[in-house]
Amino acid sequence: MVVFNKTKRSGVKKPFQLEEIWLIRTRLEIKNSLMQLALLNLAIDGKLRASDLLSLRVCDVSSQGRIFSRVKHTQRKTDIEVQFEITTKTQQSLMKWILISALDASDFLFPSLRREQQPISYSYYRSLVRKWASDLGLDSHLYGTHSMRRTKATLVYEKTKNIRVVQLLLGHTKVDNTIRYLGVELEDALLLSEGTDC
Repeated sequence: MVVFNKTKRSGVKKPFQLEEIWLIRTRLEIKNSLMQLALLNLAIDGKLRASDLLSLRVCDVSSQGRIFSRVKHTQRKTDIEVQFEITTKTQQSLMKWILISALDASDFLFPSLRREQQPISYSYYRSLVRKWASDLGLDSHLYGTHSMRRTKATLVYEKTKNIRVVQLLLGHTKVDNTIRYLGVELEDALLLSEGTDC
């Protein structure tokens, strides 16, 4: 449900579609915006809440000049450990960003330019996500940091229809939370049932 305010819309944020992600990625590559490209790619692969994503340090994703292909991370909100993959394109964008920025192992992966020894702020991250949406002609108020967490989870569900897989990827303790999170409706269940011959 979306609640309308005079100037703001709040509620569940929409995930980006695959084509939209590719368009955003292409625009960032053309602009040579290495930080934003690395942030976009890792946000999608990681499926992490903003607080977890922004708290990552270089040593959490790499060692001795190599980006890990998988990472274990304990979520702040739930204290549950999740694993996520870092795809090849994300590894490449992270490596470029780390090298160009001359980041040390103990540095935040996405350091603030204004606050020493701090990562970029939640509000700055949110503004970037909204700008990416706006640049595509989308209603930016329907998108936020949680759009990034939901994007790959939604794509995985659309491809597999496997709620348990998505539950594991997001680190949800209850499958009911994952069902609500994805917005799985009765229509989805009926379509799956109709497509299954016994």
